[in-house]
Amino acid sequence: MSMSRASSGSTATEKFPDIPDVELTVPTPLPHNVSTVSAPSAMPARAPGDRRVHYVSNVDTSAALEGASHMPPLSPASGIRRRNTRSNTFRTLEEFEDFEGQPGWRPGAEPGIDPLKPDGGQDTMPNLHAECQVTVVDFSQDDLQIHEMYNEELIDFVKKPQPDWVKCRWINVNGLSWDVIQALGQYKDLHRLAIEDTMNTRNRTKADWYANHAFVILTCQKLVRLIEDDSSDDDSDGDDRGSVKSSNSHASIKSLTRKLKRWLTRKKIEHPTAASVLESGTRQTGTPGHEFTHKPTGFSDVFNPNTLCTLQRFHASPNSTRTEYMEKHSALAARGLAVMAEQVALFITSDNTVIAFFEQSADDVEKPILARLGSPTTILRQSCDASMVAQAIIDAIIDMAIPVTACYIDVVGDLELDVLTHPTVQHTKSLYIIISEVNKMFSLLNPIQTLVNALRDHKTKLTQEQVPTQLQNPLGGVIISPMTYTYLGDVYDHCVLITENLTQIKQSAEHMIDLIFNTIATSQNESIKQLTNVTILFLPLTFLTGYFGQNFQVFQPVEGSVSYFWYIAVPVAVVTYLVVMREAIYEHLVRFFQRRHILGIRKRRKEKIAQAKVNRRLYPRKTL
Repeated sequence: MSMSRASSGSTATEKFPDIPDVELTVPTPLPHNVSTVSAPSAMPARAPGDRRVHYVSNVDTSAALEGASHMPPLSPASGIRRRNTRSNTFRTLEEFEDFEGQPGWRPGAEPGIDPLKPDGGQDTMPNLHAECQVTVVDFSQDDLQIHEMYNEELIDFVKKPQPDWVKCRWINVNGLSWDVIQALGQYKDLHRLAIEDTMNTRNRTKADWYANHAFVILTCQKLVRLIEDDSSDDDSDGDDRGSVKSSNSHASIKSLTRKLKRWLTRKKIEHPTAASVLESGTRQTGTPGHEFTHKPTGFSDVFNPNTLCTLQRFHASPNSTRTEYMEKHSALAARGLAVMAEQVALFITSDNTVIAFFEQSADDVEKPILARLGSPTTILRQSCDASMVAQAIIDAIIDMAIPVTACYIDVVGDLELDVLTHPTVQHTKSLYIIISEVNKMFSLLNPIQTLVNALRDHKTKLTQEQVPTQLQNPLGGVIISPMTYTYLGDVYDHCVLITENLTQIKQSAEHMIDLIFNTIATSQNESIKQLTNVTILFLPLTFLTGYFGQNFQVFQPVEGSVSYFWYIAVPVAVVTYLVVMREAIYEHLVRFFQRRHILGIRKRRKEKIAQAKVNRRLYPRKTL
């Protein structure tokens, strides 16, 4: 009897091939094994001719397993044949070394890092240690205390009870170290997932909400200038300071040497920016004779130049060759500038405490906020609100990106003048690098808008008058006060302003690339047109020259000297060249004077900047 199956929605049937009657049995156990017969299950009666698979159910499986150890091994012919598969055709994840460097990450590992365990609840100890600079700010409306400490001192400090007069506490950590993170995690019962994200610096911008704290991650971008360090030269010239003549001669020689070096390297600019400080996979010492320094014109200070992460290296691919090339040919490298990027982690706890983790840039954010907290009349001091402190930190991080966009606008403006006056294919490479850097900056700054909106969405239902009474209530959860909601709108405006500028820079660079290729193509077409005009002009002359050049009879003007030919050929050639190339000559003269004017403006601007540097060295401005 053949089996048939009716398809849904159709009366047609499909016949399957006949299945032979198969009896599945288990080999008889050895005599020393005692078999136990299980109760037979009720089997339905089989119709005559109905072929089905029959299973023997009264089999002692335990006896069969015990007897299997005494059975001889099966031969390949008698055993179960397996499908042949290819082996060693892929690498397992454990062999992929690019992921080995991430602390605490293994496939299938327990998520998060537990601060209550010495090893964090992982198979290996977290290999993250650094000498951190920690600033603890305790303040109320009437008092302010600032404590500066290192790792061991912080661990002992958090074990002490918080004074009763403290209304708000801000812990600012400069550097990432497991002992500090573990101590603060135990101190405020931070969630293990948030601790893992703090230690892993390859996270996205986000805001997570837990039972007793909120966790925020964002990226800090700042502009760093590389200047020459003349300390070694000053030390070597100490013996010559007694003689004014020798010092002046040395200064002149030094100036000539620098000018000669600049002239020799003018076509191949390789400024010792972060590309010479940071090498792939290693951390080397700084470039001799140079250092990163703080400038009052929006350029940030540096905590440790040997561990800086440039924009090209931040969240970069494992292709170190590409990263080094992009660093060396960065749009800001010709000006001795670099963009540094790092991850910032913020914790806002339910007991009105803020904990901030920076990799390098804690001082840049800390100084302006401490200046505001130092005055009892500021909003930040009067509110004693942890959410307002977090808003001030985020606002300072966003403001540090404004000089970066301003510098890129200046670079693109200079390139635009070069493209309009004398476009070359080399400009397209510079513009492509600018576009890649701007795209990365945009991808890091644009999510902050969503972050700010997420914080504003968690605005408390309490009024501003009710908020001070609930700020230190651990059972009330994290409070985003109405005042913080208002000032986060200003942070959002700054984000929008920066992203719009980045979008404009990107569009300008893309349009300039199109302009370069269109200009070059048009110039080539004009050259071909000019050559065609010259060919058409001299085509009849060539015919006449060939016709009258046939030696049918003697031509007296060319007998003897050929000066007669040159008297006619040179003026005709010059006049023809001027007539045909008049537009190209005019455009070349216009570009020449435009370039001369632009170079003069740039030279005066550089002299002004150099004079400002000298004035800052001679008359340093005192900062509080």
